[in-house]
Amino acid sequence: MLALSLLHLSSSSSKPSPFDLLNPRLFPVLPGAISIVGPDLPCRSRLPHRRFRILRSRSEMEFHVNADRGCHKRGLEIDADGIVGVEDLDLPVDICATRVLPSALSLAAGFDKIKVAVEEFKVNPPRMRSGVMRFQVEVPPSTKASNWLCCQNKDLLVYPQFYLTTTSSTVEMKRPLEVCGIGVAVIVHGFLFTPQGSSLISRYLSIDSPLIRAYGFLGNYIDGSLLVEMLSSYFLCIPQFVVEEHMGCSILAATLVWDDRMLYTFADAINAFEINVHQMRYYIPQVSTIDKLWMNHADKKSPLVGKKDIQMVYLNAELLAGWNFSQANNNIQEKELPTSCQFYFRHSSTMSVGTIRIMDSHGSICLAEDYANINTVWASLIVEECVRLGLTYFCIAPGSRSSPLAIAACRHPYTTCFSSYDERSLAFHAVGYAKGSHKPAVVITSSGTAVSNLLPAVVEAHHDFTPLILLTADRPPELHDAGANQSIDQVNHFGKFAKFFGLPAAMDQVPVRMILTTIDSALHYATQVPFGPVHINCPFREPLEDSPKEWKIDCLKGLDSWFAKTEPYTKYITMQLLFASNNCNSQLAEVTAIIQRAERGLLLIGAIENEDEIFASSLLVKHLSWPVVCDIMSGLRLRRVLSSFSEMKFLFIDHMDHALLSDSVRSWAHPDVVLQLGRRITSKRISQFLEFCSPSSYILVDKFPCRHDPSHIVTHRVQSTIIEFTHILQKIQFPRQAGRWRTFLNKLNAAVAQEIEFQIYSKCFLTEPYVAHVIGEVLNDDTSLFIGNSMVIRDIDMYGKGWLSSMSCDYQTVSNLGVEFQGFRVAGNRGASGIDGVLSTAVGFAVGCNKHVLCLIGDVSFLHDTNGLAILNERVKRKPLTVVVINNHGGGIFSLLPVAERANPDVLNKFFYTCHNISIKRLCTAHSVKHFLVRTMSELQNALSKSQQEQYDCVIEVESSIVENANFHRIINKFSSEAANKTLNFLLTNMENRLFTHKIHKVEYSLYRIQLCAPLTSSLLNGEMESFFHEGFILRIYLDNNIVGLGEVAPIEIHAEDLLDVEEQLRFLVHKLVGSNISFIPLLRGSFSEWIWRSLAIPASSIFPSVKCGLEMAILNTLAMNEASSFFDVISGYGSSSVEPLLDADGNDGPKQIEICALIDHSGSPKEIADVVYQLVDEGFNTIKLKVARRKNPLEDVEVIRAIRQVVGYKINIRVDANRKWTYEEALQFGSCVKHFHLQFIEEPVNREMDILKFCDESSLPVALDETIDNLKGDLFHGLKKFAHPGIVAIVIKPSVLGGFENAATVAKWAQLHKKIAIVSSAFESSVSLSVYIQFAYYLERQNAAVCKIEGRELNAAIAHGLGTYRWLKEDVTSSGIDICMSSDRYRLVASVEKAENFLKLVQINKANIQKSYSEEQTSAYQTEVDGEFFSCSFKFLKVGQNLNNRTVVFLHGFLGTSEEWIPIIRSISASVHCISIDLPGHGESKLQSLVDKSSKQRLDLSVESVANILLKLISGITSGKVILVGYSMGARIALNMAVKYKEKVIGAVIISGSPGLRNETTKRIRVAQDEAKANFLVEHGLECFLDLWYSGILWRSLRGHPNFSHIKSSRSRHKDIQGLANVLSSLSVGKQLSLWDDLKHLQTPLLFIVGEKDTKFREIAQQMCSEIERGSIADQHRQRKLFDTIVVPDCGHAVHLENPLCVINAVSKFVERWGQK
Repeated sequence: MLALSLLHLSSSSSKPSPFDLLNPRLFPVLPGAISIVGPDLPCRSRLPHRRFRILRSRSEMEFHVNADRGCHKRGLEIDADGIVGVEDLDLPVDICATRVLPSALSLAAGFDKIKVAVEEFKVNPPRMRSGVMRFQVEVPPSTKASNWLCCQNKDLLVYPQFYLTTTSSTVEMKRPLEVCGIGVAVIVHGFLFTPQGSSLISRYLSIDSPLIRAYGFLGNYIDGSLLVEMLSSYFLCIPQFVVEEHMGCSILAATLVWDDRMLYTFADAINAFEINVHQMRYYIPQVSTIDKLWMNHADKKSPLVGKKDIQMVYLNAELLAGWNFSQANNNIQEKELPTSCQFYFRHSSTMSVGTIRIMDSHGSICLAEDYANINTVWASLIVEECVRLGLTYFCIAPGSRSSPLAIAACRHPYTTCFSSYDERSLAFHAVGYAKGSHKPAVVITSSGTAVSNLLPAVVEAHHDFTPLILLTADRPPELHDAGANQSIDQVNHFGKFAKFFGLPAAMDQVPVRMILTTIDSALHYATQVPFGPVHINCPFREPLEDSPKEWKIDCLKGLDSWFAKTEPYTKYITMQLLFASNNCNSQLAEVTAIIQRAERGLLLIGAIENEDEIFASSLLVKHLSWPVVCDIMSGLRLRRVLSSFSEMKFLFIDHMDHALLSDSVRSWAHPDVVLQLGRRITSKRISQFLEFCSPSSYILVDKFPCRHDPSHIVTHRVQSTIIEFTHILQKIQFPRQAGRWRTFLNKLNAAVAQEIEFQIYSKCFLTEPYVAHVIGEVLNDDTSLFIGNSMVIRDIDMYGKGWLSSMSCDYQTVSNLGVEFQGFRVAGNRGASGIDGVLSTAVGFAVGCNKHVLCLIGDVSFLHDTNGLAILNERVKRKPLTVVVINNHGGGIFSLLPVAERANPDVLNKFFYTCHNISIKRLCTAHSVKHFLVRTMSELQNALSKSQQEQYDCVIEVESSIVENANFHRIINKFSSEAANKTLNFLLTNMENRLFTHKIHKVEYSLYRIQLCAPLTSSLLNGEMESFFHEGFILRIYLDNNIVGLGEVAPIEIHAEDLLDVEEQLRFLVHKLVGSNISFIPLLRGSFSEWIWRSLAIPASSIFPSVKCGLEMAILNTLAMNEASSFFDVISGYGSSSVEPLLDADGNDGPKQIEICALIDHSGSPKEIADVVYQLVDEGFNTIKLKVARRKNPLEDVEVIRAIRQVVGYKINIRVDANRKWTYEEALQFGSCVKHFHLQFIEEPVNREMDILKFCDESSLPVALDETIDNLKGDLFHGLKKFAHPGIVAIVIKPSVLGGFENAATVAKWAQLHKKIAIVSSAFESSVSLSVYIQFAYYLERQNAAVCKIEGRELNAAIAHGLGTYRWLKEDVTSSGIDICMSSDRYRLVASVEKAENFLKLVQINKANIQKSYSEEQTSAYQTEVDGEFFSCSFKFLKVGQNLNNRTVVFLHGFLGTSEEWIPIIRSISASVHCISIDLPGHGESKLQSLVDKSSKQRLDLSVESVANILLKLISGITSGKVILVGYSMGARIALNMAVKYKEKVIGAVIISGSPGLRNETTKRIRVAQDEAKANFLVEHGLECFLDLWYSGILWRSLRGHPNFSHIKSSRSRHKDIQGLANVLSSLSVGKQLSLWDDLKHLQTPLLFIVGEKDTKFREIAQQMCSEIERGSIADQHRQRKLFDTIVVPDCGHAVHLENPLCVINAVSKFVERWGQK
């Protein structure tokens, strides 16, 4: 038990206020101790702190504290020990849900939103007997949990009040958590934590609302005046109001709980809310007036070590469900629950428990009469007044004259003092602290040049509006101008850069209150708009130390009340209307009218200092929906994605700077209205552009009145905070801007962004743009970014990755916050933009913001502030600082300025670059700072990751080069300009022709079969000729204007997919494509895949490569036909300069043609093969590829090469292809023998990928890659990076294997950038594909010419492409084949691009070679009535496909689904099987009816078993043969039941996200109650409300992020029999279902389990089912074959068939193929 010993202070007659009792100055808490504040504790006393102690020890007796019962909980309170005769309390409440409200601009606005929502809830109450409803709203990040508790009224009688924090990750939260709770929604407490106690609190928690948590104590019982430590006791409550801090987001929430079983009605809950909500304080004062004092539990000197410390627990439904509760010994397993040992819990007005003290003011009660001399009096009072004003951070430079101030600051109990020997660095450190904390630091210096050294920091603070207090000691007046040492004129020393306050020399003739008013006035000036530095000059006479010297106490006259309080002497009260006015004044009305009329508005967000304004800016972005350009200093340039699908992604134009490199973009992109939030922007190019286009209205919103308009284009200046301005605009509805303006900017940004990303990731070495691009990946909510000036800030502004993926560990929490994205706080010295003091400022910023800071800085800036390393090493209480130094050994920015092109290199190096060889590592070593040198991308990633994980400061030095960096910047600029030109040209061309208004009207495909001259990859001359055939599909896409485009899908052995696989996907696409708009930019990396996801709602990765290639081909040809142009024109941007013309020897445009490489696969003798080669050369082939590695010995292939060279000489290019068939030793043997035969390359020489580079190094022979490239998965750049080796000279590209032209173009461009040949190769397709490949190859050659021109290198000789497979075609799918002919100079065989273009325009399909065609297939709908045992059902079902092979597949949907949701899937597989899809009872058009009383409206007594029985009758009636069942969710449970029970009819089942039922009886009861409550809700509130509730569950988290979610949800609202639907939900509850777990052990029917990758619950269930079946198969010796399998489908959650249908189609098809013939 717990016992406390209280040593009382001398008491006072007056009773202390609650907040007096919370003042740690009066009643400190020992480290690790528990604070119990009771009525007998005295009020304020001036006795030393050490005289008040609270001790804790063990005892066998319970401990009582007499406390006032003035506790107003006004919530549901349950004493679990006293509950008798109330049944079913282990069951959950009828409804438990969370409603996410729109974000609020302030805490007060958040409360208003909640009150409105509760009022609406009150007007339309849920007709449920019990429930929990949470209303949550995101509020500004400055809304801190502890601050909200501190600012509450002292007489607030809503209890309990608590605050807890975790300093590290927890079981539930992967990130630290801070929570403040006030009031009670429900309390459950008792002395014996039986299972009943556990179930009572779990009754009010739900897995679907994981943020609804219970907080309290285990092993400690609190009730009014009673505190008991008892092993099995507990006290748990769900607070009514909470402020929660999650990963940088602040959430305000209110929770209502009602429970008729506990005689606590909905009206009671509303009444309690209304009473309590009006007592809350809705605003939080400035952070400077509130602080927290933490108690250290880890103090090893504490006598409590080894004792059990009291802790608060917090849990939700998921944690409680997994809790290991030991009923045998009633032991509470705290280890399994997240706990906090840092908490404060106030249970009543006179009793609190905790290990954290919260104080609401600074300052101490002074006894000034004890000071030794007048200098000490003045200095101490200056420091005291600063502390009372909230200034507790003192930066002290050593010096004699400043001794009184320094000693006074160090002695004060509430100050943090920091010292540095360099006043310049110290001042910048103070500036950084002010930037981080939004309150000034106090700098104390001695006199003389020590003051002058502050000037650079003062200038920065002045220009960046940073508050700063400078206390400079000085000589008295009599020592000025008298030759006294260290005496200079310090009056107005900083001129206009600082406000000057001059104090007289300390003397007792001057009232000391003058000092206080001066300090108060100085701080008021420093912290009022415009903020800035204040200089207070403080002369002192000797003695400067504490030597006693008499002084007159009369100077303290008038300070009695000041001494008695802890408040500053002068209070400044500013009248301010905080969102008070509902009507704009006339000037602001004019501004809003301009914004409303804007047609091409542009939102420009400049530098923003605090997180609340970043938050407000993000809300305005969403409200206006204008294109937005964010400066890196805005905090919104780098954003962490928090929701899976957000339209706001398309508003941010992150690469406007590089888009403006294009002259055409600069000419087109003219906004009519620019709205700028915040101050200056970094990009000079954007500033010049805005000046150039001169918008008709330029609105600047800034809280500072200063002029920030260097281009003189601002027409309206609004002096306001962004928060206030956003509040006004949110009240006005603005029309959506024209789609063309926003769409074009988005497409331009996407094109430039992908080009930049391509260039950055294409480099295999570490570059400065790469550092800028990836630096944001390590940012999280506890990290801030500090950026140096010069080149680094420009780089991260230009190249920073705008959208950062959500950290996987935070996914579950993030998805419940209702927040779309999160910005990051960014700071820098942008006032004067100097390179001095950057490191010192960053360290100060880290102290001020109390976050892990990542500082990005250049080497010259770093060297300019090496004393900052000493400051870095002087660890004050702060989190680690990571400094990334870009060391290019000089001032790299000058290499990108015009001076670099004109100045002499020697002058540049010496006077501009200031090149150096200083060792940064040695500097760090000298200052004991950890140093990492990184030279590669992986080393940088590792160093950044390690710096975030380890708790120490470090410097990461990135090696770079000025010349290489300048060249790379120029290359990126040129490629970005070309990408912007191409994209805009395409957009303008298509908009003029209204392409985007055309929809896909019809899609069809045809299966062809054509005869070949020889087997695939076999020789033309191969003895006896036999018939060889090749099959494939021709895909046709029709627009609504009857334009048609062709594509080809023809997989062969090298593809992973076969014809059946392909046809299933084509059938799916035939239906899915109809009605879609074509709205993407051709060959823009990722654009096509994004279009597939957004328009077709399927992951592009799920489409087979050959199908994706054919689909791209068909769509691109459709675009070409619609524009009366060609495939080449479309992919090259209709004449864009991004593809360089190919010139002939005279410099004229060369002919549009490509060379063709002949292919030979011959098993004859060397002479025979040489003769074939000679014949091909005679036909005009200049390049021959020979298949090798087909013979027993590589030396035989050597002889073939020798014979060929003897016949045709060395003017003909010879390539050999080993197809990965040689071992490394065999390849090396071949290579050593052919070195002198001048092979162009050896393609795929070794059978192991790991040996490729080894072969290159050992043999020195040129190598080409083919299959290795085909096998690349996922991130192409990651796979390609290792093949940048110069020995790899060529990349063979098969578009149909790589997954289309988008991927093929990416690989080709990567190869060209690495000076490798990009060769287009066919895979034995027909002339349809060959004509496209010819144009694609020509496009790549012109692209290569553009790359060579940009990089300043010579263009290589013409490339022969691998399209010689046309010679294999004995027949063609077209009436005439592609024309390959001799070039005009009769020198070589070529393919004409113009002929290929005309071929596609005039193509005629040879119908004789078409086996079948398929267009949209209609399903047949039927209605039939079937009688069950006690009920009948009028079933609706769909049929598609013919029962040719006696194979029927029956599809059963889940709850709320219908037969129609299976249509895309059943149409896909109906080519080979007969498919039936059924509306289950109560769903769609299937209606239930009682056979006993047909007029009865009572619920029918259904079950999974009875529904399975009636479905068996239905299926038997409509199909005579055996069937395979495919069921999803509820349908899967029915299908599993039928597979187990009706083996004579069901020969197999596919179980998608299904379960065999529940095993635990308690779990069953709970699930039955949950489903019964949901069924009642459905009946009482209707289907629309029910759908909102249903899809808010955690099970649908992935589906909610699906682009088709709104359509899916709306399709669920078409059910006609709502009563029947509710009946099914209740009756077919998994809790009522008979468990099939034991039946699985005796399984005889094949099963396939399909689950989503993100559906952890059903993945585990599927694994358990497989284990049960496996155990049964071990026991059953007669079972020969494995009857089960599991497929985990990527990129989806529970609704697999809706989220990733193509994977389901393939899995079902394979299952039917395997088991359908049983």
